[in-house]
Amino acid sequence: MQKFSTFYIIASFLLFLLYSCSDDQNTSAASVTVSKSPVTIPKFNRDSSYNFVAQQVAFGPRVPGSEAHKLCANYLKNQLETFGAEVTLQNFSATAFDGTTLDGTNIIGSFNPKHPKRLILAAHWDTRPFSDSPVNTSNSNEPNLGADDGASGVGIWLEVARMLKDNPIDLGIDIIFFDLEDYGENSNENSWGLGSQYWSSNFHVKNYQAEAGILLDMVGAKNAVFPKEQFSAYFAPELLNRIWKLAQRMGYGNYFSNNNGGAITDDHYFVNTIAKIPMIDVIHRPINSNTGFPAHWHTPDDNLDIIDTKTLGAVGQVMVAAIYRFGQGNL
Repeated sequence: MQKFSTFYIIASFLLFLLYSCSDDQNTSAASVTVSKSPVTIPKFNRDSSYNFVAQQVAFGPRVPGSEAHKLCANYLKNQLETFGAEVTLQNFSATAFDGTTLDGTNIIGSFNPKHPKRLILAAHWDTRPFSDSPVNTSNSNEPNLGADDGASGVGIWLEVARMLKDNPIDLGIDIIFFDLEDYGENSNENSWGLGSQYWSSNFHVKNYQAEAGILLDMVGAKNAVFPKEQFSAYFAPELLNRIWKLAQRMGYGNYFSNNNGGAITDDHYFVNTIAKIPMIDVIHRPINSNTGFPAHWHTPDDNLDIIDTKTLGAVGQVMVAAIYRFGQGNL
């Protein structure tokens, strides 16, 4: 995928003390009650989310410059508009690590665009043009379908967008689908996340501000494990710890692990360092992996067979609970 995982933060840093919002050990996945006031949490539809993933994969590899890339961009725009978002297409050009000039489009769907309190929900929608995982024994020039690596996060956020239409929230939300995330080279950290780098330096609206952000990347595989990514722990420790504690109270501790996941150069890194907006990364990092990523990462095996509706449902329900609690100040 896009991440260069060999860089680790070795300097110690102070962790923020968490305060407890409530004792909700018996919280169900569809309802959360906190001490301040009850928060009604809509139920996440994992099958609908899976369909959004499948629609993206059906276009084929969404490699920048391809017809599939163009068709998928139009699909994502139309879906967000159907769900009531105000959509901005941020077109830009960037130079890839190999000197190729790439045309990209960040797709931003804004809900309650005038609301002063804003939360970013992000994922990348492009796919890698090579299957260059070191464990891949097939043609390394084959592009990825990116069912997990890209489409899974987008599919969850599209389902959240559909839910926002039917369950209005007192919060400004910007769903950002970053482009040109996965066209990088491991020896050059800044070659990844070209779309998030551009957006972080060129906001889609003047004087844009957001309180926080959540990035989803590789969140659809069976038995996925999401340890605490180290840049997330450094730049947004409070948000990270609260969402992980919430997930564990909701019964999803088998997915959301307290283990150290290492530092990943993903889109959230540039949002944190350039835009100065605290953003966490929810990303599958299996234990005892030769690459630090799942076996299908950067291989032709990253197809719909990889996607598990239980994982989509777990991540989606935790995200919905976090979003609606964040809107009421109860996260």
